[in-house]
Amino acid sequence: MSSEEPRMWHITVTVAGEPHDVAEVQAGLERLTEERPFLLTVRYRADRVEVRYWEQATTILDAASLALRLWTEHRDSARLPRWEVIGLEVLDRETFAMRVDEGTAPPPVAGAADVRPY
Repeated sequence: MSSEEPRMWHITVTVAGEPHDVAEVQAGLERLTEERPFLLTVRYRADRVEVRYWEQATTILDAASLALRLWTEHRDSARLPRWEVIGLEVLDRETFAMRVDEGTAPPPVAGAADVRPY
């Protein structure tokens, strides 16, 4: 284990698979936000979901490992589709702030997660 202090990482996980009823996908995502109340945004459609949130971890490898497990760890409890991770982006706080400043990343939202269709 590294002696480094944990840092905050901005995570975007994208999962996809066979299409499901959109209302069922939305309901599962609402359950996910109850189980993981610190999610920022969740966008969805019948065959794809994108989840954005902050993760605290010592290294980018630790943050990525946690992010890759997010969907599968909550799949049964939140009744999420059995989709696979097809995309992962992990950014340190400084890089994310630069992207927000240049308009290429959405600013973080305060309060409850924003769950909405694409």
